[in-house]
Amino acid sequence: MTTDVHYSSASGTSSTPLLEETIGANFQHAALRFPDREALIDRPSGRRWSYAELNHDVDALARGLLAAGVAKADRVGIWAPNVPEWVLLQYATAKIGAILVNVNPSYRVHELKYAIQQSGMSMIVALPEFKGSNYQAMVETVRPECPFLAAAIYIGTSSWDALVAGGESAPADAVEHAMAGLDPDEPINIQYTSGTTGYPKGATLSHRNILNNGYFVTETIGFTEQDKLCMPVPFYHCFGMVMGNLGATTHGAAIIIPAPSFDAAATLRAVQEERCTALYGVPTMFIAELNLPDFANYDLSSLRTGIMAGSPCPVEVMKRCMTEMHMGQVSIAYGMTETAPVSMQTLPDDDVAHRTRTVGRVHPHLEVKIVDPATGLTVPRGTPGEFCTRGYSVMLGYWNDPEKTASAIDGGRWMHTGDLAEMLQDGYVNIVGRIKDMVIRGGENLYPREIEEFLYTHPDIADVQVIGVPDEKYGEELCAWILMKPGSAVLDQAGMAAFCEGHLSRHKIPRYVLAVDEFPMTVTGKVRKMDMRATTVELLGLG
Repeated sequence: MTTDVHYSSASGTSSTPLLEETIGANFQHAALRFPDREALIDRPSGRRWSYAELNHDVDALARGLLAAGVAKADRVGIWAPNVPEWVLLQYATAKIGAILVNVNPSYRVHELKYAIQQSGMSMIVALPEFKGSNYQAMVETVRPECPFLAAAIYIGTSSWDALVAGGESAPADAVEHAMAGLDPDEPINIQYTSGTTGYPKGATLSHRNILNNGYFVTETIGFTEQDKLCMPVPFYHCFGMVMGNLGATTHGAAIIIPAPSFDAAATLRAVQEERCTALYGVPTMFIAELNLPDFANYDLSSLRTGIMAGSPCPVEVMKRCMTEMHMGQVSIAYGMTETAPVSMQTLPDDDVAHRTRTVGRVHPHLEVKIVDPATGLTVPRGTPGEFCTRGYSVMLGYWNDPEKTASAIDGGRWMHTGDLAEMLQDGYVNIVGRIKDMVIRGGENLYPREIEEFLYTHPDIADVQVIGVPDEKYGEELCAWILMKPGSAVLDQAGMAAFCEGHLSRHKIPRYVLAVDEFPMTVTGKVRKMDMRATTVELLGLG
């Protein structure tokens, strides 16, 4: 007698078809359907746009770009934190078919020059300065070495005003004419992934990639034109510009900018005063909001949903968001820039266990599978392996880098994510960690996520990250970086071991414990475990 084996693969069926149009056309349709509804609210400046007003200003900027010589497939960079002009440029470039290049706000001269040169950028739009970073000075420093960079425009200056005013010389139907020549499968966005080794890679995304992903992310959480989305996550990343901006505008919902960069108090004030119905964030953002001394004073009763993504969410944080922040329909989403970004998402009516222990099930119109990294064969459900996905969301490739594209996307168009995952019997998926983050101690595979989840239940730990560090005897040992809650005594290794005793196997108890004030982070809120390992090796003399 044989036993049926259920393999780790699934397909996302849906009665809702894909959007077969360009971003500009979709946005224009939203403006026609919801002309008087609020579209964009910038809390710091007090500026507000209805859909009709936003569409008018987007068209004015699009005409300005055309008059300045920007054409279809030209690369236009945007280097700024969350300001309204970021949104205007996103939709203006989409309407004329120019490829928007997202530049990380934390970049410095060397990284900026690489992004400009590698993308072949012909224009860059930047905020002159922000938080001590003089973007204008850095742009002017690299311009002589970037011959293709014909124009630099600075937001809030005469150069921005001149760009918009220049559009008055363009024909009245110039934007419509440009839109008519676009195809949804053409590239419209380049996002540089934060590489762990070497230079970042430019994930190249089409209208079809990101328009549909933004639409289905918010369709999954029941968005309508009645929703108001508070957006503290950066626009330069897929979480902001796709799941946020495109997720909102495909449904006629409002985008609320609480601050140019993440500010926990400003975020909660925006939710309270604008009566936001949805809030986005990575786990560290929600932790910061929940840990505000005056958190209980904010009226967050208007919230019903939101998305938590970017890195694994501690169970207790998720539970507090659902209860104390009134986000009963909060969703976990999982993906990567190269997949536009979401592949998996929990549903608003999923039980608490599924919404706190998994990243959901396969997204509509996509396929996923989990394979043995060594053989490439699909593994049985319940067995860890590499998460792969295929479908409309997979990027066109890395910009001008066919070799790296071929190493990420196989001959069957499967995107290999590098993430370790496990598919449960019901098709929901648990992310175990990154292949590169897996710790091999004495020949045993240890998954930091599992250990972090347990340590987070300690009453005095606010946040925790577990990494592998070199060890002569076992090859690798575990080290826990911990943030203590205010007023709590610092936890040492003995206290950690006592807490773990009887709950974790001995080999899963961290040998080293470092109490820190903060974790090294990317601008999108992801923890840089590579930097943590290097720091730990130096501090503890483990080289």
